[in-house]
Amino acid sequence: MNAVNLIEITVIGSINLDIVATAQALPTPGETVSCATLASYPGGKGANQALAAQKLGASVAMVGRVGCDAHADEALVLLRENGVDLSGVGVDNTATTGVALIAVDARGENQIVVAPGANANLLPETLPAIDADALILQLETPVETVARVMEMVTGFIAINLAPAIAVPDVVFERADLIIVNEGEAAFYGARLHQSKAKIAITYGARGAAMFQNGREIARAEAHQIAPIDTTGAGDTFVGALVVALMEGQSDMDALEFACAAGACTATRAGAQSSLPTRRDVEAMLGDES
Repeated sequence: MNAVNLIEITVIGSINLDIVATAQALPTPGETVSCATLASYPGGKGANQALAAQKLGASVAMVGRVGCDAHADEALVLLRENGVDLSGVGVDNTATTGVALIAVDARGENQIVVAPGANANLLPETLPAIDADALILQLETPVETVARVMEMVTGFIAINLAPAIAVPDVVFERADLIIVNEGEAAFYGARLHQSKAKIAITYGARGAAMFQNGREIARAEAHQIAPIDTTGAGDTFVGALVVALMEGQSDMDALEFACAAGACTATRAGAQSSLPTRRDVEAMLGDES
């Protein structure tokens, strides 16, 4: 896929501001952990996946909602700076911009609590017309919106079933690509492999695999890195996998590309601030070839 034939991807999903506290250890229930450092970054699964795909070579349009508040500009700044089309992002005067409260420990592991705000008001009647080579969805916006979009759109649809919640049958019937982590795969169980979609499952430090019709069709090993912050690594994997498959890469190559992109993200702090460029990913792949 050359530069004059950019893949067009629309991402419908969440836009958040991530407020991140980094400490030596994550708290247990009822425990207070002190001596943390505080930072804020643009985030939200939808926005992260949109920016990931844009930085990896696609032309991306973001569809979502933010509040009429100071957090909105912060949440959109990197999407805007990197050329993501924001014409489909509405401003909600009745809700705040979504916020994720994230605690990160010295190993890069995290705990996340999300206050969805305006994301919860991304309803079917608020959506613009969708015209793209591929569509990416997640589950941080209303399920009824996700289901309605999947009924309406005829092109390639990828859905990241995160966070794991109950979804209607149309999700499994209509999706061309479903992406989950190991915990989400366990939540959905046999329904995943009853779908005709390609199913990509990430296993953290054990890499990722792709299945179709209940059969494994590709597997990629994880890259050996020293993780700083795993926030956004899964979203980067999603954006990278869709870009690679839409470019016509083989299932195996696409999976390896997505694993490398996710690994790059985990070596830096923040979600969107850590997202790699195409050159970053190709360098990681080249280092281990």
